[in-house]
Amino acid sequence: MIYLKTPEEMAIIQANGEILGKCHAEVAKAIQPGVTTLALDKIAYEFIKDNGAHPSFLNYQVGNKKYAYSLCISVNDVVVHGLPGELVLQEGDIISIDAGVYKNKFHADSAYTYGIGNVAAEVQKLMQVTKESLYLGLNQAQAGKRVGDVGNAVQVYTESLGYGVVRELVGHGVGKSLHESPEVPNYGRRGDGAKLKEGMVIAIEPMINLGKRQISVDKDGWTIRTIDRKASAHFEHTVGVTAAGPKALTTFAYIEEVLKTSTVLLNI
Repeated sequence: MIYLKTPEEMAIIQANGEILGKCHAEVAKAIQPGVTTLALDKIAYEFIKDNGAHPSFLNYQVGNKKYAYSLCISVNDVVVHGLPGELVLQEGDIISIDAGVYKNKFHADSAYTYGIGNVAAEVQKLMQVTKESLYLGLNQAQAGKRVGDVGNAVQVYTESLGYGVVRELVGHGVGKSLHESPEVPNYGRRGDGAKLKEGMVIAIEPMINLGKRQISVDKDGWTIRTIDRKASAHFEHTVGVTAAGPKALTTFAYIEEVLKTSTVLLNI
């Protein structure tokens, strides 16, 4: 069932999106060669708790598995759901940070991919195209259109440039639960799928591979990689469908301020 949000509920989600955006920025400040992914997770946990919120991912239950971290940190060929740990970041890595914030009974969810230092040109282009595809999809999140319009916008643009669009992982509704209906694939045909209505809140999150679209799952049961071990990029916004058009309820503004002055991270 799809739950429509009131303007007041959307405002709560957007307020959580502000906390989340600032959390991303705090994590971004710490990304550099020599840092472990677990250290980044601790920064996020403390920031979210200090703002009176709860990390949406922490203790998230999937079947008989419970997620033990505040962030999903996916490096290089990891598409999503990378587990924070003792992995040490290196020059040339790309790193996707996916996070959620829960406060006042609602979630906000967003992701951003960072490049550390001298990233290969083809991987920089992948990051840029993936971010651009997010906004192409977001612009389709209009009342009266359908989920397929969102996915089609992402798919047509990225596949036209030779990239692989992951099929097994999709965007989703967001609200009192982190994952609600409808599913929002990054592929599809215009006019297909659930109709978008004013009050819907969805996470649009292109996961785009440099090579083949197929994926594999590590033995830990969480970490998802590209099957050919080529790089993958991931960007995500929580988006409200409003009478005035699509509205990003999460923000990259705080991240982008960090990137403007960073001597370590690429400003894509």
